[in-house]
Amino acid sequence: QVQLVESGGGLVQAGGSLRLSCAASGSIFRINVMGWYRQAPGRQRELVAQILNRYSTNYADSVKGRFTISEDNAKNTVLLEMNNLKPEDTAVYYCYCNVLVTGQGNRLYDYWGQGTQVTVSS
Repeated sequence: QVQLVESGGGLVQAGGSLRLSCAASGSIFRINVMGWYRQAPGRQRELVAQILNRYSTNYADSVKGRFTISEDNAKNTVLLEMNNLKPEDTAVYYCYCNVLVTGQGNRLYDYWGQGTQVTVSS
């Protein structure tokens, strides 16, 4: 069983910054992917940024150059540094991980956080 705990959401003015944190706990043998998705009202959930195989990263085009994702493998934590925030970044942000679970062989499992609200005012 794996749990994800998110923190760092809030209300900021356009041009401001926020840092989201997600800590994974439980019987994690190895993390394959950790990242962040977001969903705004009336829109589909979309990938924001992710880390694959501990080092490789990718970003949505809309956040490139503004957001930075990083991972602390020792703490099973992923961070999302968000700079120069825009009103269109307003959404619920969800932490995601894809992991190997201790005692479950080589099967990969997906887990999601409960979501944290990010609101950017004009």
